[in-house]
Amino acid sequence: MLTAILAMTGLSAVLGLLLGYSAIRFRVEGNPIADQIDALLPQTQCGQCGHPGCRPYAEALARGEDEINKCIPGGEATLLALADLLGREPAALEVEEKPPSVAVIDAETCIGCTLCLQACPVDAIVGAAKQLHGVIAAECTGCELCLPPCPVECIHMVPIATDIPHWRWPYPSSEPASRSASPERETEAA
Repeated sequence: MLTAILAMTGLSAVLGLLLGYSAIRFRVEGNPIADQIDALLPQTQCGQCGHPGCRPYAEALARGEDEINKCIPGGEATLLALADLLGREPAALEVEEKPPSVAVIDAETCIGCTLCLQACPVDAIVGAAKQLHGVIAAECTGCELCLPPCPVECIHMVPIATDIPHWRWPYPSSEPASRSASPERETEAA
C-alpha cells in the first residue's frame, strides 16, 4: 500500500511539473488594446455591428480591420470614446441613430412563447412559458432583436421620454440661416 501511495504522489508531481511547464511555454498573450476597446463597448452582444458579439468586434478594431462607427447601441458616446482611444477621427454612425427606446410587451396579445426571452441579449425580458412576459426597462438597450421572433407581434418599441438624464443639445442645422429682407430694404430696392 505504501508503494501505491508513493507511486501516485510521484506521478502527480511529474504531471504537475509538466502542466506548469506547458502553461509557461505555450502561454497565449491577449491583446491589451482589444481589452480596452471591449471595456468601452456596451456588451449587448446584439450583432448589429456585423460581428457575433462585442469581443469579436473589439478584436477586429484592435487589428484595424473594421471601422469604429458600427456600434449602434453604444451610440455617439461610444463612438467618441473609441475614436479617442484609437486616435482615429470620429465618423458618423453607419446607421442613422434612432431615438432611445425600450421594448414594451402588450399583455393582451402575449401568448408566453418565450421566443423573445431567447432573443434578448441582455436578459431584459422576464417571464416563463405560457405566462405573461415583461421588460425590465432599465436593462433594455432598444436593440429590437426581440421583435422578429415574436409570432403575435405583441412587442412594440416605445421612445424613452426626454427628461434631464436623457436630454442633450440638438445638432445644429446644416442649412445656412436664411436672411430675410426687411420691409424697409424691399421698399428701398424697389
